[in-house]
Amino acid sequence: MASVREAPPVRRHRWTVADYHRLAEAGILGEDDRVELIEGELYEMAPIGSRHAGAVDWILSKLSEVAGGRAIVRCQSPIRLGERSEPQPDLALLRPRADWYRDAHPGPEDVLLVVEVADTTAGWDREVKLPLYARHGIPEAWLVDLEAGRLEIHRGPGPEGYRRIERLPLAEARALEPEALAGARLDLSPLA
Repeated sequence: MASVREAPPVRRHRWTVADYHRLAEAGILGEDDRVELIEGELYEMAPIGSRHAGAVDWILSKLSEVAGGRAIVRCQSPIRLGERSEPQPDLALLRPRADWYRDAHPGPEDVLLVVEVADTTAGWDREVKLPLYARHGIPEAWLVDLEAGRLEIHRGPGPEGYRRIERLPLAEARALEPEALAGARLDLSPLA
């Protein structure tokens, strides 16, 4: 009887950031494709609903006001986290840089705060994206959970996630102070 050859184990292909950019350059990923590279895998992002878009725009406006010239505020733009991740947080507060990051996407050392706004994706943001930010040392991350009417402030990044998490109802989120903007006060209670 003939022996059956054992098939090699099936392995996933993990993409690098360079691979991801080549996919876009080759036209495989288009400008309108809403995908993120997370830990070497491509994930399709949820469509942006009006509630989510309005909340992001409103926070962008308020965060820009309090940041003044002390930081750059970016909206839904990539940050590079190592060789295998390039997420697009809803908002990122970045260290000022003369080129405004035209020469390269910001890395973890450039990011002071990320804000994820979730209408339907709170679980994904909490279980996948926030731990990714923590592993890469981003000092502070906020999760604005519109569905639950709650804000989560994550601080103290480490390999296992953020060590300090504060949760409060959005209605009580009146005097928020990002650690990187000492003295700046942000009121998110109108999002409740």
